[in-house]
Amino acid sequence: MDYQKLGEKLKKILKLKRTPVAIKWVSREPRNIPKEDGKSRFCTKLSMAMNGEIFYSTADEEECMGGLRYTGLKDPKEFPKNMRSGSFLVPGGVYKSIPAVQRSWKSNMAVEPDIFTALIFAPLSKAEFEPDVIFIVANSRQGMELLHANAYDSGSHGLGADSGPICSSMAAIPYLTGKVTYGFGDIGSRNNMDLKDEEIMVSIPATDLERIILNLEEMKTKTFFTLNSMKTPEIKNYPH
Repeated sequence: MDYQKLGEKLKKILKLKRTPVAIKWVSREPRNIPKEDGKSRFCTKLSMAMNGEIFYSTADEEECMGGLRYTGLKDPKEFPKNMRSGSFLVPGGVYKSIPAVQRSWKSNMAVEPDIFTALIFAPLSKAEFEPDVIFIVANSRQGMELLHANAYDSGSHGLGADSGPICSSMAAIPYLTGKVTYGFGDIGSRNNMDLKDEEIMVSIPATDLERIILNLEEMKTKTFFTLNSMKTPEIKNYPH
């Protein structure tokens, strides 16, 4: 499958301002892709890839506990107690108490640790590898169209992400469940990424990408999705 062409087609058909990102888990460090220079957070790596960078990252290049924990690059048992308890999130105002942190974390999915050595990040339109997850920053209309395209031939609903970190909601969850995931991001990612207030996030398992693009192309020829569809009488009869 030519993911570079699919990346260009996806960006064009949705009129995306930002380039979708290809993410891949690997058990060995790749030889033909440069290693990240220095350390950054998982969410920052996504921004780097959206801006054109191609690189891989190991645990040594990840400076966020969530990025290490939820992508499976480090066993959470190796973290200090204050990080395992989540107490460090209370003074910053993310949670009011440690019990609230612990309850919230139960909903976060994580890739099993010690299976993978690194993650590869690249703009989808430049990816010369088969990705696992496609990460997209879009406006609400574009996100809606992606969710409609996912349901178009399958009737399947995406998973709505809550306040959990995007290393879980936009990476581990679509990887582990095979479901399209959407959400607004969490306070950490939005503070570390150059995102506009109106932008949202959608992640697609790579195996669904071609199907969703084909559906988008077909949907764009239908009444509800043409440019002036909101002015047509038929839209008033759409079930709400």
